[in-house]
Amino acid sequence: MQRMHVLLTNDDGIESTGLRVLYDALDDIGEVTVVAPADDQSAVGRTLSNRVTVEEHELGYAVAGTPADCVVVGVGSLCPDVDLVVSGCNQGANLGEYVLGRSGTVSAAVEATFFDVPAIAVSLYIPGGDIDFREYAARESEYDEAVRATTHLVDNATGNGVFDHADYLNVNAPIPARSTGERAAMETTHPSTVYEMDAVRDGSTITLSDHIWQRMDEGNVLDPEGTDRRAVVEGRVSVSPLTAPHTTEHHDTLDTVCAAYRDGE
Repeated sequence: MQRMHVLLTNDDGIESTGLRVLYDALDDIGEVTVVAPADDQSAVGRTLSNRVTVEEHELGYAVAGTPADCVVVGVGSLCPDVDLVVSGCNQGANLGEYVLGRSGTVSAAVEATFFDVPAIAVSLYIPGGDIDFREYAARESEYDEAVRATTHLVDNATGNGVFDHADYLNVNAPIPARSTGERAAMETTHPSTVYEMDAVRDGSTITLSDHIWQRMDEGNVLDPEGTDRRAVVEGRVSVSPLTAPHTTEHHDTLDTVCAAYRDGE
Protein backbone atom coordinates (compact mmCIF):
# COMPACT_ATOMS: atom_id res chain seq x y z
CA MET A 1 0.00 0.00 0.00
CA GLN A 2 1.39 3.40 -0.99
CA ARG A 3 2.20 5.76 1.85
CA MET A 4 0.26 9.01 2.04
CA HIS A 5 2.22 12.06 0.89
CA VAL A 6 1.68 15.04 3.21
CA LEU A 7 2.68 18.63 2.58
CA LEU A 8 3.41 20.20 5.98
CA THR A 9 3.44 23.95 6.41
CA ASN A 10 2.70 26.55 9.12
CA ASP A 11 2.78 30.27 9.86
CA ASP A 12 5.18 30.31 12.82
CA GLY A 13 8.15 29.52 10.59
CA ILE A 14 10.04 26.41 9.59
CA GLU A 15 12.14 26.39 12.77
CA SER A 16 9.16 26.33 15.12
CA THR A 17 8.65 23.59 17.69
CA GLY A 18 5.06 23.04 16.59
CA LEU A 19 6.07 22.18 13.05
CA ARG A 20 8.92 19.90 14.16
CA VAL A 21 6.74 17.78 16.46
CA LEU A 22 4.16 17.30 13.71
CA TYR A 23 6.88 16.42 11.22
CA ASP A 24 8.30 13.74 13.51
CA ALA A 25 4.86 12.21 14.08
CA LEU A 26 3.64 12.34 10.48
CA ASP A 27 6.94 11.02 9.15
CA ASP A 28 6.15 7.76 10.96
CA ILE A 29 2.91 7.25 9.04
CA GLY A 30 3.59 8.78 5.64
CA GLU A 31 5.91 10.69 3.36
CA VAL A 32 6.24 14.30 4.53
CA THR A 33 7.49 17.27 2.55
CA VAL A 34 7.84 20.51 4.51
CA VAL A 35 7.25 23.73 2.58
CA ALA A 36 7.08 26.39 5.27
CA PRO A 37 7.85 30.09 5.75
CA ALA A 38 11.46 30.92 6.46
CA ASP A 39 10.35 33.15 9.35
CA ASP A 40 7.27 34.03 11.40
CA GLN A 41 4.24 34.87 9.23
CA SER A 42 1.54 34.86 11.89
CA ALA A 43 -1.81 36.54 11.20
CA VAL A 44 -1.08 37.32 7.53
CA GLY A 45 -4.28 35.65 6.35
CA ARG A 46 -4.24 34.59 2.70
CA THR A 47 -1.72 37.21 1.61
CA LEU A 48 -0.03 36.03 -1.58
CA SER A 49 3.23 37.12 -3.20
CA ASN A 50 4.11 37.45 -6.89
CA ARG A 51 7.58 35.98 -6.45
CA VAL A 52 9.31 34.14 -3.60
CA THR A 53 12.73 32.61 -3.01
CA VAL A 54 13.07 29.01 -1.89
CA GLU A 55 15.97 27.41 -0.05
CA GLU A 56 16.48 23.75 0.73
CA HIS A 57 16.15 22.86 4.41
CA GLU A 58 16.79 19.63 6.33
CA LEU A 59 13.01 19.15 6.56
CA GLY A 60 12.21 20.23 3.00
CA TYR A 61 11.98 23.81 1.77
CA ALA A 62 12.07 27.22 3.46
CA VAL A 63 10.09 29.84 1.55
CA ALA A 64 10.57 33.59 1.91
CA GLY A 65 6.84 34.10 1.83
CA THR A 66 3.48 33.52 3.48
CA PRO A 67 1.69 30.26 4.36
CA ALA A 68 -0.54 30.67 1.29
CA ASP A 69 2.61 31.14 -0.82
CA CYS A 70 3.97 27.90 0.62
CA VAL A 71 0.92 25.92 -0.42
CA VAL A 72 0.87 27.35 -3.93
CA VAL A 73 4.63 26.80 -4.30
CA GLY A 74 4.39 23.30 -2.82
CA VAL A 75 1.33 21.93 -4.61
CA GLY A 76 1.95 23.95 -7.76
CA SER A 77 5.64 23.18 -8.18
CA LEU A 78 7.72 21.40 -5.55
CA CYS A 79 5.49 18.44 -4.67
CA PRO A 80 2.37 18.40 -6.84
CA ASP A 81 1.52 14.79 -5.96
CA VAL A 82 0.57 15.44 -2.31
CA ASP A 83 -2.52 13.74 -0.89
CA LEU A 84 -3.05 16.06 2.08
CA VAL A 85 -1.92 19.44 3.41
CA VAL A 86 -1.36 19.82 7.15
CA SER A 87 -0.81 23.32 8.52
CA GLY A 88 0.59 23.72 12.05
CA CYS A 89 0.93 23.20 14.76
CA ASN A 90 0.31 26.84 15.53
CA GLN A 91 1.26 28.14 18.96
CA GLY A 92 -2.01 29.78 19.95
CA ALA A 93 -5.60 28.86 19.20
CA ASN A 94 -7.50 29.81 16.05
CA LEU A 95 -11.09 29.93 17.23
CA GLY A 96 -14.26 31.64 16.06
CA GLU A 97 -15.59 32.69 12.66
CA TYR A 98 -13.94 36.09 12.75
CA VAL A 99 -10.45 34.63 13.29
CA LEU A 100 -10.47 32.21 10.37
CA GLY A 101 -9.70 34.79 7.69
CA ARG A 102 -6.88 36.36 9.70
CA SER A 103 -5.01 33.20 10.55
CA GLY A 104 -2.04 32.20 8.43
CA THR A 105 -2.39 28.65 9.72
CA VAL A 106 -6.01 28.34 8.60
CA SER A 107 -5.35 30.25 5.38
CA ALA A 108 -2.82 27.65 4.26
CA ALA A 109 -5.51 24.98 4.63
CA VAL A 110 -7.99 27.12 2.70
CA GLU A 111 -5.46 27.65 -0.12
CA ALA A 112 -5.02 23.89 -0.44
CA THR A 113 -8.71 23.37 -1.05
CA PHE A 114 -8.56 25.41 -4.27
CA PHE A 115 -6.14 22.76 -5.56
CA ASP A 116 -8.71 20.10 -4.58
CA VAL A 117 -6.35 18.85 -1.89
CA PRO A 118 -7.91 18.15 1.53
CA ALA A 119 -6.31 19.94 4.45
CA ILE A 120 -6.08 20.04 8.23
CA ALA A 121 -5.17 23.19 10.18
CA VAL A 122 -3.93 22.48 13.71
CA SER A 123 -3.49 24.94 16.58
CA LEU A 124 -2.57 24.69 20.27
CA TYR A 125 -4.75 26.46 22.82
CA ILE A 126 -2.58 28.00 25.54
CA PRO A 127 -4.61 29.01 28.61
CA GLY A 128 -4.15 32.55 29.86
CA GLY A 129 -4.01 33.43 33.51
CA ASP A 130 -0.41 34.20 34.37
CA ILE A 131 0.75 33.21 30.86
CA ASP A 132 1.16 35.73 28.06
CA PHE A 133 0.67 33.45 25.07
CA ARG A 134 2.40 35.99 22.81
CA GLU A 135 5.62 35.58 24.81
CA TYR A 136 5.19 31.96 25.87
CA ALA A 137 7.27 29.24 24.22
CA ALA A 138 5.39 25.95 24.39
CA ARG A 139 7.48 22.89 25.17
CA GLU A 140 7.43 19.80 22.94
CA SER A 141 5.42 17.80 25.48
CA GLU A 142 2.71 20.47 25.52
CA TYR A 143 1.97 19.66 21.88
CA ASP A 144 1.29 15.99 22.65
CA GLU A 145 -2.52 16.25 22.45
CA ALA A 146 -2.32 18.25 19.22
CA VAL A 147 0.04 15.66 17.73
CA ARG A 148 -2.20 12.75 18.77
CA ALA A 149 -5.25 14.52 17.34
CA THR A 150 -3.51 15.23 14.05
CA THR A 151 -2.22 11.70 13.52
CA HIS A 152 -5.63 10.29 14.47
CA LEU A 153 -7.34 12.48 11.88
CA VAL A 154 -4.75 11.75 9.20
CA ASP A 155 -5.24 8.03 9.83
CA ASN A 156 -9.01 8.03 10.18
CA ALA A 157 -10.51 11.03 8.38
CA THR A 158 -8.90 10.57 4.98
CA GLY A 159 -10.17 8.13 2.40
CA ASN A 160 -13.48 7.46 4.16
CA GLY A 161 -15.67 10.30 2.93
CA VAL A 162 -14.99 12.97 5.56
CA PHE A 163 -13.54 15.26 2.92
CA ASP A 164 -16.49 14.63 0.63
CA HIS A 165 -18.43 16.87 3.00
CA ALA A 166 -15.69 19.21 4.25
CA ASP A 167 -12.92 20.98 2.36
CA TYR A 168 -10.74 21.26 5.43
CA LEU A 169 -10.73 20.64 9.18
CA ASN A 170 -9.85 23.34 11.68
CA VAL A 171 -8.44 21.61 14.75
CA ASN A 172 -7.70 23.20 18.12
CA ALA A 173 -6.20 21.12 20.90
CA PRO A 174 -5.61 21.87 24.58
CA ILE A 175 -2.33 21.41 26.40
CA PRO A 176 -2.42 17.88 27.90
CA ALA A 177 -3.85 17.63 31.40
CA ARG A 178 -0.85 17.40 33.70
CA SER A 179 -2.82 16.36 36.77
CA THR A 180 -4.55 13.28 35.38
CA GLY A 181 -2.51 12.32 32.35
CA GLU A 182 -5.78 11.41 30.60
CA ARG A 183 -6.26 11.98 26.89
CA ALA A 184 -8.79 14.59 25.90
CA ALA A 185 -12.04 13.81 24.16
CA MET A 186 -12.48 14.94 20.55
CA GLU A 187 -15.62 16.83 19.49
CA THR A 188 -17.06 17.92 16.16
CA THR A 189 -17.73 21.67 16.48
CA HIS A 190 -18.61 24.78 14.54
CA PRO A 191 -16.81 28.13 14.77
CA SER A 192 -18.21 30.43 17.43
CA THR A 193 -19.97 33.60 16.30
CA VAL A 194 -19.22 35.46 19.55
CA TYR A 195 -17.39 38.68 18.63
CA GLU A 196 -16.10 41.27 21.06
CA MET A 197 -13.74 43.54 19.14
CA ASP A 198 -13.90 47.26 19.80
CA ALA A 199 -11.95 50.41 18.95
CA VAL A 200 -11.31 53.21 21.47
CA ARG A 201 -10.08 56.59 20.32
CA ASP A 202 -7.64 58.71 22.30
CA GLY A 203 -6.84 61.78 20.23
CA SER A 204 -5.14 60.66 17.04
CA THR A 205 -4.66 57.10 18.32
CA ILE A 206 -7.26 54.36 18.13
CA THR A 207 -6.69 51.15 20.07
CA LEU A 208 -8.25 47.95 18.76
CA SER A 209 -8.99 45.31 21.41
CA ASP A 210 -10.28 41.76 21.31
CA HIS A 211 -11.98 41.10 24.67
CA ILE A 212 -12.52 37.43 23.92
CA TRP A 213 -9.06 36.55 25.26
CA GLN A 214 -9.73 38.33 28.55
CA ARG A 215 -12.98 36.41 28.93
CA MET A 216 -11.18 33.14 28.22
CA ASP A 217 -8.53 33.98 30.83
CA GLU A 218 -11.27 34.59 33.38
CA GLY A 219 -13.14 31.44 32.41
CA ASN A 220 -16.13 33.56 31.43
CA VAL A 221 -16.85 31.92 28.09
CA LEU A 222 -20.03 33.10 26.38
CA ASP A 223 -19.86 30.55 23.56
CA PRO A 224 -22.64 27.92 23.50
CA GLU A 225 -22.20 24.16 23.51
CA GLY A 226 -21.05 22.80 20.19
CA THR A 227 -18.70 25.68 19.40
CA ASP A 228 -14.96 25.43 18.92
CA ARG A 229 -14.10 27.83 21.73
CA ARG A 230 -16.36 26.15 24.29
CA ALA A 231 -14.88 22.74 23.53
CA VAL A 232 -11.21 23.66 23.79
CA VAL A 233 -11.61 25.84 26.89
CA GLU A 234 -13.29 22.89 28.59
CA GLY A 235 -10.39 20.61 27.65
CA ARG A 236 -11.61 18.86 24.52
CA VAL A 237 -10.07 18.74 21.05
CA SER A 238 -12.22 20.83 18.71
CA VAL A 239 -12.61 19.70 15.08
CA SER A 240 -14.60 22.04 12.83
CA PRO A 241 -15.39 20.68 9.34
CA LEU A 242 -15.40 23.71 7.03
CA THR A 243 -15.75 24.64 3.39
CA ALA A 244 -13.53 27.10 1.58
CA PRO A 245 -14.90 30.59 1.09
CA HIS A 246 -17.01 31.74 -0.30
CA THR A 247 -20.26 29.82 -0.17
CA THR A 248 -23.27 31.38 -1.91
CA GLU A 249 -27.02 31.03 -1.61
CA HIS A 250 -29.18 31.87 -4.60
CA HIS A 251 -32.29 33.87 -3.80
CA ASP A 252 -35.02 35.52 -5.84
CA THR A 253 -34.76 38.93 -4.16
CA LEU A 254 -31.28 39.55 -5.55
CA ASP A 255 -32.45 38.35 -8.97
CA THR A 256 -35.05 41.12 -8.90
CA VAL A 257 -32.46 43.75 -7.93
CA CYS A 258 -30.11 42.64 -10.72
CA ALA A 259 -32.92 42.55 -13.32
CA ALA A 260 -33.85 46.14 -12.48
CA TYR A 261 -30.30 47.45 -13.01
CA ARG A 262 -30.37 47.73 -16.79
CA ASP A 263 -33.66 49.61 -16.75
CA GLY A 264 -32.37 52.05 -14.14
CA GLU A 265 -35.06 51.15 -11.66
